[in-house]
Amino acid sequence: MLSKKTKYAFHALTYLGKHKDQGAILIQEISEFHNISHKFLENILLELKKAGFLGSKKGKGGGYYLIKEPKEIPLSRIIRLLDGPIALLPCVSLNYYEPCEECENQEQCGLNKVMIEVRDETLKILEMKTLQDILSNE
Repeated sequence: MLSKKTKYAFHALTYLGKHKDQGAILIQEISEFHNISHKFLENILLELKKAGFLGSKKGKGGGYYLIKEPKEIPLSRIIRLLDGPIALLPCVSLNYYEPCEECENQEQCGLNKVMIEVRDETLKILEMKTLQDILSNE
């Protein structure tokens, strides 16, 4: 399941995408609209900024804004940034691989083989879907 942090990130990104023609948007505006703690949202937006998805402006007319087009923001990148691995088991993760402690032979593990298929199909969808897909469905 997506963490609350990731769901809030998607809410904030969607809000910024819907209002991208208005320039920078204050954290307060997003937090009030989506009923998200201001401080929690601020931390999320800072992570998204450090990762290159958002820009910010200080002072009058300040706030956050998308620096990429919504169609250039794959859902998989946001999930990995905030939640870590997409794979359901560490032994099938592409970016966070760890062998399972209880597994004696990964090559003969049926669960491993099934979870690789699940990972691959999930990634296929999440890498193809973008913020634009969320915006188009609202």
